[in-house]
Amino acid sequence: MSSVPVAWESRRRRVLAVDDDPSIRKIVQASLETADLEVWPAESGQQALEIIETRGLPHLAVIDIKMPGMTGLQLSAKIQEFLDLPIIMLTAVNNTQTEVHAINQLAEDYVTKPFTPEVLVARVQSLLRRIADFSYASEPKIQIDQRLAIEFARQIAYVDGRVVELTPTETKLLYILMRGAGHTLLTDYLLQRLWPREEVFEDALRTHVYRLRKKIEASTRCPKYVLTRRGLGYSFPKL
Repeated sequence: MSSVPVAWESRRRRVLAVDDDPSIRKIVQASLETADLEVWPAESGQQALEIIETRGLPHLAVIDIKMPGMTGLQLSAKIQEFLDLPIIMLTAVNNTQTEVHAINQLAEDYVTKPFTPEVLVARVQSLLRRIADFSYASEPKIQIDQRLAIEFARQIAYVDGRVVELTPTETKLLYILMRGAGHTLLTDYLLQRLWPREEVFEDALRTHVYRLRKKIEASTRCPKYVLTRRGLGYSFPKL
């Protein structure tokens, strides 16, 4: 079967940097820009969510933990409801078991304050290398082909011109599959990425795959986007 044609633009990797301290934001932005990364600064969790909705998807987020209003942990949990976005937490606390446990559940890595800019850049680049094969859209609305478009931040799909609402789990599943486009993603991997803090079994994954197909596929018996690799897992055609 031929690949799904997607008009996606190759650009610099984009990092969402969230911190209520303007001096820290300035250091983070300057450090990452020296590594040829595009930085989207945000002073609060709410502003970070608005940036994702209006500008599209970053490749990675660097998020401060202790912020007024929405904390970094709350922001990370909200993002991870519908995106499997790599997150590095910035924290001034490195000996509190509760916070370390939360960080381990919500983030890929963490950096303690005060931090060395070179160390932060190295951590960011290490994570970005793991997702180097995924080309992100430069616009909030990702046009897959003439029939299908996706807005991940709003958790909606456009199917033959109709607006179709997706659940957070369906959105996250589609995001993970598209990030690994062209590769078979094993069932165990999908279970771990979709529900990292829960024990969920394969039947639950099958149910969400079926519901997603009903929403975006022309035929659930002959799917074009969410493909079954029997005995292994699922895949999305290479972008």
